[in-house]
Amino acid sequence: MTEEEKQLENFAPAVDSATVSEGQATEPTPVVESVAQDGTTETLLDADLDVGPASLDDTVSTSELVNQEALAQLATEVEALRAQLEERASQYMRIAADFDNFRKRSQKEKEDLEQQAKRNTLSELLPVIDSFERARSQLKPQSEQEANIHKSYQGIYKQLVDCLKRIGVSPMRPEGKMFDPAFHEAVMRESTDQYPEGTVVEELVRGYLIGDRVLRHAMVKVATAPEPTMVSDSAQVE
Repeated sequence: MTEEEKQLENFAPAVDSATVSEGQATEPTPVVESVAQDGTTETLLDADLDVGPASLDDTVSTSELVNQEALAQLATEVEALRAQLEERASQYMRIAADFDNFRKRSQKEKEDLEQQAKRNTLSELLPVIDSFERARSQLKPQSEQEANIHKSYQGIYKQLVDCLKRIGVSPMRPEGKMFDPAFHEAVMRESTDQYPEGTVVEELVRGYLIGDRVLRHAMVKVATAPEPTMVSDSAQVE
C-alpha cells in the first residue's frame, strides 16, 4: 500500500457498526452553526433548537391573546363613541326644543306688539267717532241745506264705522246687562226699582272691543236698590 492510499484511508469517514443495519447507513445528524457574541462559531444540533410543536402552540396562544386584547380595546372605544353619540343626540334635542320655544315666544311677542300698536292707533280714533255720534244726536237739521250737510258727515261716520268693523272692532252695548268691571267703568249710580241692582242703566261713553279684548271700557250708569221710604209718626197714628 502506497503512502497516498494510507492518507486517503485515514481521511475516510469511519462508520460505526452499531449504526449500520442490513447494509444501510443512518443519515448524518444535521448541524447548525451559530455565531456567538465573541465572533466564534458554535455548532448546535436539532435538539438544541426549540422549534417543536410546543413552541408553535405558545406562538398561537400569544397571537390569540393579542387579538382578544385588541378586540376588547375596540369594544371599549365603540362603547365610548356610542355614549358620545347619545350625549350629542340629547344635546341636539334640547337645543331643538329651546329653539322651538324661542320661536313660539318670539311669534307671540310679535303678535302682542302688533295688537298693542293696533289698539293704540284705534284708541286715538275713538274720540272722532264719539264726536260724530254726539253731532248726530244733538243736531236737528231745519232746512234742506242743513239736511244735506247732516247727510254728508253721517256718510263719513258710517264709512269710518265700517272700516272699524272690518278690522274686528265692535261696540259693547251694555244697556240692560249686569255690571262687569272687566268691561265697564261705573261713573254714576241711580236708585231705581225698574232694574235689578247692579244692572247697567245707561251707557254714557261707548265702550269698544277688538276681537275678544277690551279696546276701551264703557262708562256706564249702574242701578242700585231704592232707598226705603221713611214713614212719619203722624201717619202711623192715623
